Amino acid sequence: MILSNLEIQKALDEKRLIIVPEPSPRKPEHGKYCPYDNTTSVDLRLHNELSVPKGGTFAYDLTEPGAISEQIAKNSEKMVLRRDQPYKLERGKFVLGWTLERVELSTKNGLPYLAARIEGKSSRARCGVLVHFTAPTVHPDWDGNLTLEIVNLGVTKVALHFGMAIAQLIIEQVFGQVLPNPSQFQNQSTPGGL
Repeated sequence: MILSNLEIQKALDEKRLIIVPEPSPRKPEHGKYCPYDNTTSVDLRLHNELSVPKGGTFAYDLTEPGAISEQIAKNSEKMVLRRDQPYKLERGKFVLGWTLERVELSTKNGLPYLAARIEGKSSRARCGVLVHFTAPTVHPDWDGNLTLEIVNLGVTKVALHFGMAIAQLIIEQVFGQVLPNPSQFQNQSTPGGL
């Protein structure tokens, strides 16, 4: 069952869902942006840190022991966005970003647990920008910022601004108990997962 925007707010009040900083305002105000404008999601914003892969002759080896985040960190540059200077994502290029908000799907308050899906926004997709295109599921007991795989498939550069609405979080109710299995990316401190 997908939660409506009002049920998302109720889950925030009950602390089954924690988003820090909490998106606001909760209700549309004339002429102002509201992160709950969509009936079944809440918008999340872009953090100021991007991980930009370096070109080269290396190849990611997904069978190599250890975390993929180590390979990503070794072959990427950190880019910090300023409010007055966006990152211009070139055509055909890929970066890792993450949400400004920390999301927690707490299992401490009992059933029903919540899971989520992080998805792109159609306004971004219409310009050729895919914001999150694989593994959208955020499992119960997750706590952290969410990594965004951002690629520009459009015909021109796209400006990525710190704090812009970049993705939407769709919240779902989970049926039954879960067997905890923390993600390798739990408590990550960079978009690449370290």
